Amino acid sequence: MRTVGVEEELLLVDPETGEPRALSAAVLARAAQDDAEQDVFEKELHEQMLEFATHPQADMERLHAEIVRCREEAGRHAGGIGCTVAALATSPLPVTPCIGMNRRYDWMADQYGVVVHEQLVLGCHVHVSVESDEEGVAVIDRVRPWLPVLTALSANSPFWQGKDSSYSSYRSRVWQRWPSAGPTELFGSAETYHRRVADMLATGTILDEGMIYFDVRLSQRYPTVEFRVMDVCLHASTAALIATLARALVETAAREWREGREPAGHSVSLLRLAAWRAARSGLTEELLHPATMRRMPAETVVRALLEHVGDALAAEGGDLDRVRDGIAELLRHGNGARVQRELLERTGSLREVVTECVRRTQAA
Repeated sequence: MRTVGVEEELLLVDPETGEPRALSAAVLARAAQDDAEQDVFEKELHEQMLEFATHPQADMERLHAEIVRCREEAGRHAGGIGCTVAALATSPLPVTPCIGMNRRYDWMADQYGVVVHEQLVLGCHVHVSVESDEEGVAVIDRVRPWLPVLTALSANSPFWQGKDSSYSSYRSRVWQRWPSAGPTELFGSAETYHRRVADMLATGTILDEGMIYFDVRLSQRYPTVEFRVMDVCLHASTAALIATLARALVETAAREWREGREPAGHSVSLLRLAAWRAARSGLTEELLHPATMRRMPAETVVRALLEHVGDALAAEGGDLDRVRDGIAELLRHGNGARVQRELLERTGSLREVVTECVRRTQAA
């Protein structure tokens, strides 16, 4: 059974005002002092962000429980220095991002200018184990059309600098400013993948392999493929749902590869349009169907994803029922973007939006 790990980036905010706080260094120091043997939390590009990574899990209920535990620990450590955490992919309130201090971030700021200074966005990365780079690249080639559906499910960034962006996942639009970000053409083999990465590094435009920001990539550190298209999800249950779908996509793609089935040949141009539509619409309007690249209701496209990975889910001991129930719940109550907009409509206050999202971040 393939293992899955989740990395989440959380926003550090003032518990009273909801405004982002540049306190990640202090939170990390507090975490190291309290739990010296734990290596869960990491610093990120901006001081208003805190990242954690779960351990690899084969059981999705255990993964869900670990996400909840890591969020609770992040909240506890943050609370010790007077702030708290919110699973928000952008700050609803206006913010001036503060770049962390190290040589890597200094290089990025010098090279990319305003892109770095405005890049306070928070994502969720899902790692799924693969047997080899060859299998991993075969998976990357075959999951490409389905990635925008994961963006739509996770969408949790409707606000930008105190205003409604008109997008469900504005984070994903901001992320596309990086020169190496976005969908990829078909690679066909691990050799081609690694040659492409080497060619990109040789241009000097990116610093190292860690800046290969493909929508899904081979991990540098682990024997995994890493899905990078998702907003950090407001609810831990949504993060666990998407992680389960990512594993099923990997297993389905690997089976297709072993059976000699060719990947869909959609161009990068069409994949970019599908990603834009998912960012704009979320689950409230239409998406591009991964098979036809034509507009269809979001619910229809999400159901198509469930059908596509159904056999893989059914083989994983109860995942199919959990995912079916989770998708029904998400379609009924909405993703984080819908929740945030409904909160603003009800309260009239972005501060109240952040306060309620802080509470939901800690819920199971």
